[in-house]
Amino acid sequence: MKDVSGNNIRETFLRFFESKGHRRVHSSSLVPANDPTLLFTNAGMNQFKDVFLGAEKRDYSRATTSQKCVRAGGKHNDLENVGFTRRHHTFFEMLGNFSFGDYFKKDAIAYAWELVTSPEWFNIPKDRLYVTIFEGTTGEGAADVPRDDEAEQFWIAAGVPKERIKAYGVKDNFWQMGETGPCGPCSEIFYDMGIEASETGKDLPFGEDDARYVEIWNLVFMQFDRSAVVENGKTAGYKLSPLPKPSIDTGMGLERVAAVLQGKVSNFETDLFTPLIQRAAELTEQVSGHDFSRAESTPKKGGALAPAGIESLVQNASLRIISDHARAATFLINDGVLPSNEGRGYVLRKILRRGIRHGRLLGQEKPFLYQMVYAVRDLMQGAYPELKDSADRVAKVIEAEEKQFDRVLEVGSEQLDFAITNAKLRYEAFPEDTKYQGNGRAKLPGNEAFRLYETFGLPLDFMIDAARDAAIEFDTEGFEKARAEEQARARASWKGGAQKTASPAYRDLPKTIFEGYKQLTSTNSEVLAIVKDGQGVPAAKAGEQVDVVLDHTSFYGDSGGQVGDTGVFLSTDGNTTVAEIQGCVLPVQGVRAHKALLKQNLAVGDHVNTVVNGTRRDAIKRNHTGTHLLHAALRQVLGTHVKQAGSLVDPTRLRFDFSHFAQVADEELHEIETIVNREILSNAKVETLEDVPIDVAVNEYHAMALFGEKYGDKVRVVKLSDGFSTELCGGIHTAATGEIGLLKLTSEGAVSSGVRRVEAISGFGSLDTFRRDFEVEKLAARIAPAPNLGPAEALDAKFIAQEEELKKLRRELDELRMKSASGGLDEVLSKAVEVKGVKVLRHRADQLDRGQLRTLVDNLKQKAGEAVVVLASAQPEGKVAIIAGVTPALIKRIQAGKLVGAVAKLVGGSGGGKPEIAEAGGKDQTQIGTALEAVPQIVNDLLA
Repeated sequence: MKDVSGNNIRETFLRFFESKGHRRVHSSSLVPANDPTLLFTNAGMNQFKDVFLGAEKRDYSRATTSQKCVRAGGKHNDLENVGFTRRHHTFFEMLGNFSFGDYFKKDAIAYAWELVTSPEWFNIPKDRLYVTIFEGTTGEGAADVPRDDEAEQFWIAAGVPKERIKAYGVKDNFWQMGETGPCGPCSEIFYDMGIEASETGKDLPFGEDDARYVEIWNLVFMQFDRSAVVENGKTAGYKLSPLPKPSIDTGMGLERVAAVLQGKVSNFETDLFTPLIQRAAELTEQVSGHDFSRAESTPKKGGALAPAGIESLVQNASLRIISDHARAATFLINDGVLPSNEGRGYVLRKILRRGIRHGRLLGQEKPFLYQMVYAVRDLMQGAYPELKDSADRVAKVIEAEEKQFDRVLEVGSEQLDFAITNAKLRYEAFPEDTKYQGNGRAKLPGNEAFRLYETFGLPLDFMIDAARDAAIEFDTEGFEKARAEEQARARASWKGGAQKTASPAYRDLPKTIFEGYKQLTSTNSEVLAIVKDGQGVPAAKAGEQVDVVLDHTSFYGDSGGQVGDTGVFLSTDGNTTVAEIQGCVLPVQGVRAHKALLKQNLAVGDHVNTVVNGTRRDAIKRNHTGTHLLHAALRQVLGTHVKQAGSLVDPTRLRFDFSHFAQVADEELHEIETIVNREILSNAKVETLEDVPIDVAVNEYHAMALFGEKYGDKVRVVKLSDGFSTELCGGIHTAATGEIGLLKLTSEGAVSSGVRRVEAISGFGSLDTFRRDFEVEKLAARIAPAPNLGPAEALDAKFIAQEEELKKLRRELDELRMKSASGGLDEVLSKAVEVKGVKVLRHRADQLDRGQLRTLVDNLKQKAGEAVVVLASAQPEGKVAIIAGVTPALIKRIQAGKLVGAVAKLVGGSGGGKPEIAEAGGKDQTQIGTALEAVPQIVNDLLA
């Protein structure tokens, strides 16, 4: 193989398997479609999961892919290791070949050995390769599976010497999709990188040096179905049953095999990374002054790199991290993930902020990471042409996140200063609280530091340095404990449930013929299956709730954001209602299950006529076609960065989520609404094209593929208004846009960071709203008559005038309260007590806000000369406000922060602040008097 570039390796792998009768399938999205068990796509088999489970059928039985993958959250998280090892990445490409009940071990092994060793293909020396097989086991997840002698014999037949085959147990060489479901032994190919790759420097044999012997390909032989053995309602164990059609799932890391073929020890030294590392060095202005003699060196903030070739740059951990994270962020945002504080968006935010932080370690304080997007595009657009169109949008998202992170760091630094000050105060005030007690000095608790790390992205070393500068300890053990707990929560929240194989009641059924695009009824439909409580039954009685599968139907099944149809089953003579249909779903792709409340007995083999509720269907159609028009109008007004991020179409409304960075202005909403209704009034034809090859649909018709949807090789294209909107869609639509009647936007708001939502109504929903609004308008005209203004403007003007009047009255009331409180200062002074030579004033001043209380404290301090002042006030919702003040000459003897904290405890609260003035809150208003009475004693205890 002469051209060993990463791009050619990818292409060669795919071309090899195409020559073996495999269908080349494009990588699926990094956001798994309809799979709650996964945070991100992390393996090539993810997009074929339903095929392996029997829930989906495709028109090919062999496939090959180069699948983009991310492992940076949930159960699969390599984030912390990236940059500090040779082979960990957040984003990587998994090359794979798959057999869905077609060929099995013999051919899979023969194909693998041919591709890897043949001079026509990869031509890797056989004497540097080793193979592993499953050694067999009793129990422990594999439930008495014998040694995989079969695989060993096939490897020997392919040309692998027996002494180069080693057997391992369940942990290394047995794969399972979940607690239950498809599973089986696996076989791996390892490459000997040579003693120069060893981290021990010793010439150790295969199996004893993970750094030297690198796995490059894993072949999974899915041959069993793992099911639970239930006794007395509890899982007592598991059993393995042979699958009727054993399958193959393989995975080869592109980055790893590139390192092998290019003769590199580290993946980061390959041409999949070096252009990115070079660009990262340019953007972080690395010019002179750094020594890269140590493999994992990371420069200190503010320095710069010595002039060096790419080999030297690759040794820098920060540059490796930036290059890796730029790939991950570019592809995640391209696939619809946006930075946020939860789920996938939170992981993306952590990836971005880690990359930004390492840029700062290299001295780059300005936004730079967004420019890496274009380097990723230039390097990978051949395999992923979608990057050409999305690069500008992705760069804008990253630049906005960089600027936001600057603001977050500023706030985070202030929070860290407060946490350090608080730790010192609590160390002195509460010696019994071990949380803040270090080795003879104050300690910054690890859980508080971790909160700053997670919330504000403050680097760990930054916080450790700050604690050291403040002469307090940093609780490293507590920090690591909090981090471990958070990682455990993340794993738990995304482990989901193991996705089960499709129920046998559905799995082996033929696809339901759907006739509902052109008609509301189907006649003489045969009952193929009746499912009750997940189990197939031969018959069911009137009154029972069951799922019914027919050979053909007019009912649309819930999918693509459109809700399923409702209606009835009639007897074939049309005279009797057999069942009320309350919905229709697709438990297995292509198979429609009708949610039926039986009115008559029904058995498998019976025949019925299906009748869809036409009025409801028409309302759904109007909203669905309106959704397409709305999507196109949003892109026209806001920009082509707008992509669908979710939708719901039901009879009463439509909901549409889309990517956008800011609130949509009222003027923009009006323009969008006008464009949609202009297209409706044109009454243009709605054209549908069936069974279009997906490449033709996307590249020739320029049809939009929607976020989170799975598409086959043949798709349905819906065109509106002579190309105004062209989308891939399997839903049901009006025949012309005019049937929508009128579309009215009803709301716009944020769903998450970078995702907005609009809702709208159409048809009779719009008419009902128009009637209600007209009644409101008539009422407004009576309440606020204004001949020169419309009802809305007149009502708004009246409300504004009333609000101004209320503000004026509130100000007057506040002034009266403050005047009343200030007038009683002399009385407060007269009740002062003296403690150890210090004048102590305390007073209850209800109905004053915190600002007024602070003013009152300042006035009392000024009048008293040298004194300690404590004010308490009952606040709304049962809360208590406490303000403590100490005049300057006394703060060496007593601090307001410690004083207010001690008083607050008596009203069920806490607080702190500066030595001169501090605030606290509480929850028990009944104890205000008691707390104020205790002030002299507290002052006595605190006075130095």
